[in-house]
Amino acid sequence: MATDPYRSYNFKLDINGISEGHFTECSGLSVKVESIPYREAGSNQIVRKIPGPVDYAGVTLRYGVTNSKDLWNWLMKAVEGNVERKNVSIILLDSQGTDEVMRWNLVDAWPSEWQGAGLNTTDRAIAIDSLTLVFDRLERV
Repeated sequence: MATDPYRSYNFKLDINGISEGHFTECSGLSVKVESIPYREAGSNQIVRKIPGPVDYAGVTLRYGVTNSKDLWNWLMKAVEGNVERKNVSIILLDSQGTDEVMRWNLVDAWPSEWQGAGLNTTDRAIAIDSLTLVFDRLERV
């Protein structure tokens, strides 16, 4: 029986177990294992590769500007040199938006970059900020 692919618009975020539901976009979720080439002794023609360092790309969250200062205060702790690491879960929901179908855990995440909303007097769009999180480990549950 064929299964329809999951929809990218049904997701939510939990930060340290607290649901944060005002995000419009989550992008950049990726992991890369560097490959290190080497030649075996006695066989200069064959180049093999072994796994090297793992690099997790920063995840960028986009959200509508509100008067809440929770994310701003978390960022300011990092700016002041007092990084507060938190576990963040990106939770993909079914097409009805009710049941969890997949989860990615960003372990020991902290904010590394903030970009403020573009302001324009001739535009009626919602003001959108973005926050980039870096993390130590990625888990798919």
